[in-house]
Amino acid sequence: MPSTRTPAAGLADGERRRDAALELLADRRAAVVRAGQRALLLHLFDAGTATADDVRAAVELPQGIGPRCYGAVPMALVDAGIIRAAGYTPTRRPEGHARPITLWELADRGAALAWLADHAELPAVEQPTLY
Repeated sequence: MPSTRTPAAGLADGERRRDAALELLADRRAAVVRAGQRALLLHLFDAGTATADDVRAAVELPQGIGPRCYGAVPMALVDAGIIRAAGYTPTRRPEGHARPITLWELADRGAALAWLADHAELPAVEQPTLY
């Protein structure tokens, strides 16, 4: 029996699921996500563009924490209009097999400076491995 679901409905459902998963990661891994957000913005000030590879290089994951939490790093910054996608570039990590990843740029330098001033590093909290 053919599906009555439209491609647009499937895309919308996929985006909702992605956003829910990223919100959960941002909640459960708040200290790592905050460190990643700060690292991303600081790299953008220095280099003009940044990727998840730059965040991974700057923020060491605590023992037992999986790298999926890096996916939540740009979410709030994009929603706040602080950064925006500037295209795609191949990942520099060999295990990423040169797949395309988002290239970020500052959308609002003043808002980025204000965000950094208002969002200090969070203390690391030991949590059980969930992801």
